[in-house]
Amino acid sequence: MNGDWLIRGRDGRLSVYLPTDDAVLCRAERGPGGPWAPARRIGGDQELLPSQAVGHGPNAYAHLVSWRPTVPGESGLVHCTHFRPRLAALDWSPVGHPNKKGERTGTPAVAVDAEGRAHVFVRNKGGGVSMIAQKEKGGWEPWRDLKGREVREDLAAVTGESGRVELYAAVPGGILHWRQTEPGAQPALEEAMEAPVRPGTLRALATSPESTTLYYTDDAGDLCAWRPGGKPVVLLPSAGPGPVAAIRCELDGHDCTLLAQRSASGRVAFAAYPTEQESAGAWWTESGPQLPSDADVSLAADEEERVVAATLSASTGQLLLTRRKDEPGLALEAWREV
Repeated sequence: MNGDWLIRGRDGRLSVYLPTDDAVLCRAERGPGGPWAPARRIGGDQELLPSQAVGHGPNAYAHLVSWRPTVPGESGLVHCTHFRPRLAALDWSPVGHPNKKGERTGTPAVAVDAEGRAHVFVRNKGGGVSMIAQKEKGGWEPWRDLKGREVREDLAAVTGESGRVELYAAVPGGILHWRQTEPGAQPALEEAMEAPVRPGTLRALATSPESTTLYYTDDAGDLCAWRPGGKPVVLLPSAGPGPVAAIRCELDGHDCTLLAQRSASGRVAFAAYPTEQESAGAWWTESGPQLPSDADVSLAADEEERVVAATLSASTGQLLLTRRKDEPGLALEAWREV
């Protein structure tokens, strides 16, 4: 699942989105901090292809996007809105194909702007990026070609504190950055930075009213942070092979960025540092049991603004959860299966 698949809903309940080979399942708390309900298929019975994306905005609605088979040898993108974890989601509805028709072209990414409009990004057949966005009063704008060349499969979409949408994409030897100049505008390609980027390691986070920060792993295995307009900074060696999960939170009265990643040892590694102050340094601390090699990590804040970490293994379906304790530092409760 591309995006933060652990989400706090409008009613304060946490929910997780679980991709399967042909569907997306949702599990949600029965009440804030309470027991979890069984998994439910969302969006109806429509068959989906692997590689879904999820995004959510200030209204806390979840927007999910996936590919579905259409006719033999062709696929199309579909979108679903989930307003509250304990309610049924809307049915999947078609939003088309970046090249009008054809096979799946890449993993989509979703960001939701300040007005609650979903922006869907996906690599197109020519190797660039295409986008489709919801209209303010319903329906969808036409597909737009955002250009770019040799874009890799993974995209990182993010909404800044300004409510404007941004997109990062990896290309051979570099990173591309698109940004809306004003709400509702088509994101423009603003910067191309040379950097050796490992595929599948992009993660973006809003870190100030003016900036978003992109995290990625370089070819040397270091986790780097980059804010457009500046130079990338090596933060610390990557704990493991995949992307990090990232969230801003308050730790001991300070605005901090918390990172989490499945480590090479199989456990979850956490690192925190003052937001946008990479020079302060960071180091990994491991937590929890050993996880399967396909386990993913996600971070969210619960109704009491406590950090919650979840891990999910696609092969076993095992969902583990921990919360930050109400004490100084980053002390966590014991991991538990839900």
